[in-house]
Amino acid sequence: MASSAPSVPADSQPMVLPRTSESEALKRIRHTFSHVMAMAVQKLFPKAQVTIGPWIDYGFYYDFDSPEPFTEADLKAIKKEMIKIINKKLPVVPETVTREEAQRRIEALGEPYKLEILQDLQEPITLYHLGEDWWDLCAGPHVATTADLNPKAFDLESVAGAYWRGDEKRAQLQRIYGTAWETPEQLQEYQRRREEAKRRDHRKLGKELGLFIFADEVGPGLPLWTPKGTVLRETLENFLKQEQVKRGYLPVVTPHIGRVDLFKTSGHWQKYKDDLFPMMGETEDEGFVLKAMNCPFHIQIYKSSLRSYRELPLRLAEFGTVYRYEQSGELGGLTRVRGFTQDDAHLFVTPDQLDDEFLKVVDLIQSTLRALKLDTSFRARLSFRDPASDKYIGSEDAWNKAENAIRRAVETLGMQHFEGIGEAAFYGPKLDFIVRDALDREWQLGTVQVDYNLPERFDLEYVAEDGSRQRPVMIHRAPFGSLERLIGILIEEYAGDFPLWLSPEQMRLLPVTEEQASFAQSVADQLLAQGVRVVVDASGDRLGKMVRNAEKAKVPIMAVIGAKEVDTNTLSIRTRAQGELGATPVREVVERVTQAIREREDF
Repeated sequence: MASSAPSVPADSQPMVLPRTSESEALKRIRHTFSHVMAMAVQKLFPKAQVTIGPWIDYGFYYDFDSPEPFTEADLKAIKKEMIKIINKKLPVVPETVTREEAQRRIEALGEPYKLEILQDLQEPITLYHLGEDWWDLCAGPHVATTADLNPKAFDLESVAGAYWRGDEKRAQLQRIYGTAWETPEQLQEYQRRREEAKRRDHRKLGKELGLFIFADEVGPGLPLWTPKGTVLRETLENFLKQEQVKRGYLPVVTPHIGRVDLFKTSGHWQKYKDDLFPMMGETEDEGFVLKAMNCPFHIQIYKSSLRSYRELPLRLAEFGTVYRYEQSGELGGLTRVRGFTQDDAHLFVTPDQLDDEFLKVVDLIQSTLRALKLDTSFRARLSFRDPASDKYIGSEDAWNKAENAIRRAVETLGMQHFEGIGEAAFYGPKLDFIVRDALDREWQLGTVQVDYNLPERFDLEYVAEDGSRQRPVMIHRAPFGSLERLIGILIEEYAGDFPLWLSPEQMRLLPVTEEQASFAQSVADQLLAQGVRVVVDASGDRLGKMVRNAEKAKVPIMAVIGAKEVDTNTLSIRTRAQGELGATPVREVVERVTQAIREREDF
């Protein structure tokens, strides 16, 4: 539905496109646009019933129960009707009513979804009217009149399926997504970025680069990694494992399933049973489940012997694969899957060690972001509990101590931060690293959590210096978050052009004729001996086609080998970063490539 947008000059400053949460004006604009869209839909499709229509980061959506699927042509008609409504300059008027009055009006309209929404609302009940012909249950905020909406600054983007209340056992609805801005120029820039996002889409590039696949026979949300993709995964794993060894982490391996009782003790069974795969076994007492988290297993390793204070901090690390039964409609490439590998570690520390160890974990996360070139724009979120929610476990004192530890850390580091109330894990608060990518999108990557509650639930102890039994504190941390999600983000961040050290294929040798093939292989053997991921193009294609194939595969370094290069023991180097470098002695190429990979720099 989106129209084409003009390109932006490379030397211009990027336009700021605020998220809804960052702009009160856009919050009102986008929320009102959702109501205008619902009014237009019900005028054009009288049998369509409305459900909810909130604002989202860069726009809005509305869910409809309609007997016929919405088409691309329908979206155009709806947009045209929306423009008519906007141009009528209708007042947007709030009205407070009793629950009984709201129920009477909803029943008169024959809107069962609104009736269900009403049951969950606390008084006072507010309605918002668009003129005299349409209204909806809503707490606002909205603009004062549709004249405050710019008809040239919005678009309808797509239609998707959604379950009522997110429950796959309930009615399937149709969700229409839209975007809205204050000016047409903002809309055009947003659409330009959307087109660039399509070009960088990791699902598209992952297939083109041969990194991973999904197979219906295996199941949705379960990626299969090809040799190239596996090399990429292992490179990231090895990088972090080396960093962890330097920082005193100990590797562990745990199974993929565990007893239900284990997760009952941790609280995961009670809190997230619906997110786990179905239990294996006839009763909960005898049942097993696929693990959805690694911490209860690491706790058992800690508990396997009585620990002394001299053993602490104990840092246990694992690239552990976990499983979550995500609804099929919520799956999305690598960023939302059902089986994924976390770079998980759990630190068992004394209370006196907590602050220092927390700072060391933050340093590890920041160094990881630097290595991946993701450190130039990130925000630190203090993810704390919502005191009004009942989803959390543990005492008030335990939560206060954990949250204060995180506050002390960010204040010590002078780190810019903001608080995310309600974003905590059910057992403890977190410090989350929110990274902004090349398209100005935000992703949560690294996380570190302070936990007083699981040590209490599992009755963890250590022998203190005075011989008494004391309770350790746990730190949960994951610099990557998950390998799958990280790789999806990196593919899009780099547009598939991975840094040299990360590239599954780092160098490709291009012999001009078959006569240079043996020399090319001898050069490859030298590079392979130094750990360089090099491939000889033995296709026999013309040189131009070999170069294009290497460029399409986004290989960082190409080396053309003709008769002259064989005679002079050189390689004609062409790199993605610097272009043509000319003839370079083989020994120098091997040394420079090896050094660049080791230091994680371009050649």
